[in-house]
Amino acid sequence: MDWIPTEEFLKSAERLPVIDVRSPSEFSQGHIPGAFNIPLFNDGERAIVGTLYSKSGRDASVLKGLELAGPKLAGFIRLVNPIAPGRKVLVHCWRGGMRSESMAWLFEKAGLQTSVLRGGYKAYRKFIREQFSRSLRLAILGGLTGSGKTEILFSMAEAGEQVIDLEGLAHHKGSVFGSLGQLPQPTNEQFENDLSELWRALDKERMIWLEDESRMIGNVTLPEPLFALMNSAPLIRIQVPRQDRINRLVRDYAGFPKESLQEAIQKIREKLGGTRFNLAMEALEKEDYATVASLSLEYYDKAYEHSVLRRANPQVISLSFDSSDIKSYIASIRKVTGSLIQNKKI
Repeated sequence: MDWIPTEEFLKSAERLPVIDVRSPSEFSQGHIPGAFNIPLFNDGERAIVGTLYSKSGRDASVLKGLELAGPKLAGFIRLVNPIAPGRKVLVHCWRGGMRSESMAWLFEKAGLQTSVLRGGYKAYRKFIREQFSRSLRLAILGGLTGSGKTEILFSMAEAGEQVIDLEGLAHHKGSVFGSLGQLPQPTNEQFENDLSELWRALDKERMIWLEDESRMIGNVTLPEPLFALMNSAPLIRIQVPRQDRINRLVRDYAGFPKESLQEAIQKIREKLGGTRFNLAMEALEKEDYATVASLSLEYYDKAYEHSVLRRANPQVISLSFDSSDIKSYIASIRKVTGSLIQNKKI
């Protein structure tokens, strides 16, 4: 078996299956995207072996581990064979210790060529977090709630720009209404892993577009180095008519159950103030979604303006559009960013 560093391991993972031999709960907390979980020990067994190691030492824990894993060895091979038709696999555990070494030995005995991640998943996590600290050419697309930022970024991606959809990865659109219609959010650890997978694939010499976000998107948090880079990048701010924003919010959210919308509004009750909150709830009861959206914007607009003032980079370029045709915005955005590049401001 070969022991390989993280960067080489991830490069090999583009063509070979990754076998994560940690326990199911470790895997659920966070794993390398695309990895298969074939745990040497289940959660209960891992606790038993770990407790024995701390109380009685390595030899006793190894013997117990062999006792627990022995009856499952043939099953491990049955699981890995269909995953690895090319007879080559990559293996890792938490720190590149006994679990990955034991499973790699077993796989090799079964005729599979095996490479093990040096330092294990712990080394992988350190490696990916370091990637977010690299200085890159970023541009941030911002604008008040309902401006269509996500739609613009999707159109830009279709036009060939490099875009990372942070809200898509987080399964959340950022506001108190952001979880509606979304899958459950990943753990923060898994969010970072998934983000890193996209981040590493980017052409670092070209522009990378991100949507302006607060540090938290729902319950997940952006890596601090990346958030710092975003705050230091130029902000291209989209300005569209308020009525267009209201129309977009009605289109995006009016189809959800009234109870879900009521729960969301309750979360910003204090920030709306008693009068606006009551008016919003009354409007929702009457299915007057435009009024609900308008009242909500009174809070979100103030919050966004405050976030812009807190940016480390004061360079904010505003682009106003009267048309609701998202694709018509791209030429103007590209022209502005092209000028920034030419003047070496990005």
